[in-house]
Amino acid sequence: MKANYNIENSSYAKKKSHLLRNLIRVAAVIVLLSVIALSTWFGINKYQQGRITIKTIKEAWSVYDYQKVYELSKAFLQNDTYNNTALTYYSYACFYLAQAQTDTQQAQSYLDECINNIRVALYEADNSLIPQLQYMLGLAYFSKNTITTHYYADLAVKYLLLAKENGYEADDIAEYLGLSYASLGMTMESISAFTEALLVRESDSLLLSIAEQYYKAKELNASEQYLFRIIKNSDNEDIVLKSENLLGNIYIDKEDYDAALEEFENVLKKNENSADAHYGIGVIYEKQGNIVKARAEWRKALKIQVNHPGALQKMSEN
Repeated sequence: MKANYNIENSSYAKKKSHLLRNLIRVAAVIVLLSVIALSTWFGINKYQQGRITIKTIKEAWSVYDYQKVYELSKAFLQNDTYNNTALTYYSYACFYLAQAQTDTQQAQSYLDECINNIRVALYEADNSLIPQLQYMLGLAYFSKNTITTHYYADLAVKYLLLAKENGYEADDIAEYLGLSYASLGMTMESISAFTEALLVRESDSLLLSIAEQYYKAKELNASEQYLFRIIKNSDNEDIVLKSENLLGNIYIDKEDYDAALEEFENVLKKNENSADAHYGIGVIYEKQGNIVKARAEWRKALKIQVNHPGALQKMSEN
């Protein structure tokens, strides 16, 4: 009886030991699976956080972080070169970064990137987006025209007109067209565009631009009327001084030298370092046959502005 008990006890101990080992194995497997699951979850989460998506680009755009949009879009396009949405955000970020630059060369580099990527984006853009892309391309060419010695005003006109014809609405299209036409020497087209812009938003700078174009077209009375409006109503001293100088030139063309001299002297009372005013007074003296006094005024103009084109020409001719 004692021997049988020992056998049963031994068998029970073995079963218990075997069960314990299985439980340990199961627990170890559970722990291992948990560790793997957690590691996988953290890995996926970290990957998602570091991954560049259209969503992350849009998030940067929504807070006007153009530098981040630029960097994210550029990296995104390395793996998806022709993604239209990324191309669009990338080109727009380039444009706004160019506007913020004080370094002309850097601004030009951003504008070149902007133009190249908009052109690529236009190939497969949705029809609804095409007018906006054309508008931005027109602005990019306009900006490029203002900072380089090359001429891009014709391309600015081309794409701004395309945007307008395709239904894109922006308050500044007419004004940019007016400035681009002026750069191309297309005076009447410029006047027409500026006049259209006035219907949207009147500003002193816009009124001065129209006056300048009418002056170039030799429509002196029309130019004079716009200048009167500026001088009477504007609080912008710089624009008022430019208007008075231009009005002085109009009076010279009308051979009203007393009125012209009065305008230039008014300018010099406000700003004694106005090269244009000294140049204008010099022209008055030239018209009156006093070359000695004329040259003295042109020298004053060149002392203030060494590359004043009018004074340089007059000094070389007289």
